[in-house]
Amino acid sequence: MSANRTERLLNLVICLLATRRWLTKDQVRHAVPQYTTSESPEAFDRMFERDKEDLRELGIPLVTGTDSTWFDDEIGYRIDRDAYALPEIEFTAPEMAILGLASKVWQEAGLAGPAARAMTKLRALGVETDDDTLVGVEPRIRTAEPAFAPLYTATRDKTPVTFQYRKPRDQTPTTRHLQPWGLANRGRWWYVVGHDLDRDAARVFRLSRIHGAVRRTAPPDSYRIPEGLDLHQIIAGPDPTDPRTATLRIRHDRCAALRLRATTVGPTDPDGWQELHLTIHDPDILAEQIVSAGPDAVLLTPPDLRSQVVARLWAVRRAHPHPVT
Repeated sequence: MSANRTERLLNLVICLLATRRWLTKDQVRHAVPQYTTSESPEAFDRMFERDKEDLRELGIPLVTGTDSTWFDDEIGYRIDRDAYALPEIEFTAPEMAILGLASKVWQEAGLAGPAARAMTKLRALGVETDDDTLVGVEPRIRTAEPAFAPLYTATRDKTPVTFQYRKPRDQTPTTRHLQPWGLANRGRWWYVVGHDLDRDAARVFRLSRIHGAVRRTAPPDSYRIPEGLDLHQIIAGPDPTDPRTATLRIRHDRCAALRLRATTVGPTDPDGWQELHLTIHDPDILAEQIVSAGPDAVLLTPPDLRSQVVARLWAVRRAHPHPVT
């Protein structure tokens, strides 16, 4: 739902809640700012009818009636306050601890604000979190990828987007057009799932491989998200991998993580090195593992992956120009 439409519905709810009288359609039109800009009475009627259905689908008790008992006056509208009001909400100490913990999860600016505002509203109602129970627990969901925020809002607004995307073995990004359905985290990576307009099929894209800006290509509410969508199942499904084999030299008593992935490990040579072969699967992850091994691992092939490792090592060198003493 677009931001403008959400604001219009919110104003409509406020308008119909703020009165104890029945408001006629004309009164509603003049009370809600977004209705006053309608091009014609017919356009307002269509918008109002659609908004009434949206409120009822959201579970908001919109009722109709009239103040007159004897005359067939024009139908009026209001929201049933008794049916709309929520019962008093109480939280146990463990539940408040969990809520406080959840509010601290989002570390990046994109969702840290809403989480903080939610906790502020709870505290304004006299509800306090037991922060002492959270000592030593510091969960974080990192969304450092620049594509996260625009894809999150595009998913919320059901807005198609376009972006540049680089596959694992391709050095040159390609232009992709997507109707995003949702974002999900798997392992250490964030993914967007949606309908790829170029392939006319559901596709998964890793946010760290998106280059440049994510741009909207159509107005909000341009498509529907499939019902019963399981993002994690789609992400965990068959995923194309890099079938090539990497060849490394590692020290015989080092690099346990790389050894666990190896398909074959050669004998130790007189200098204490072993040749190791493994399937690449994900070049980015493998390059990071090799770099983290420092001088205990040397990648021999393939050349393109070796270039990634060298680039990462130079980045480390630039970040730490002065040796540690």
